[in-house]
Amino acid sequence: MFSALAHPTRRALLARLADGPASVTELAAPFAVSLPAISKHISVLEQAGLLQRTQSGRVHTCALDAAPLRDAADFVQRYQVFWTQTLDALAAYAEATAPEPESD
Repeated sequence: MFSALAHPTRRALLARLADGPASVTELAAPFAVSLPAISKHISVLEQAGLLQRTQSGRVHTCALDAAPLRDAADFVQRYQVFWTQTLDALAAYAEATAPEPESD
């Protein structure tokens, strides 16, 4: 999933889908890339479980599936707590071991 989120076009597609479902053509409109390129990005997001695609005739409609994003946010949150504690300890150590400033 993080690999799918790494590309700015895919993040932009997800941001658009946060507003509601859209056809592949609607999703492709703001990008200066081909419809097949957008379709490949959509396939990556679909394989990562981040969107659902339905088909009605020739129209493919995509909708956001945010559940995997919650799992990713929980994962990142655990490491945020770790790094915050680690950096706080490093700052306290640096302050405690810093030499006293010289007086003139």
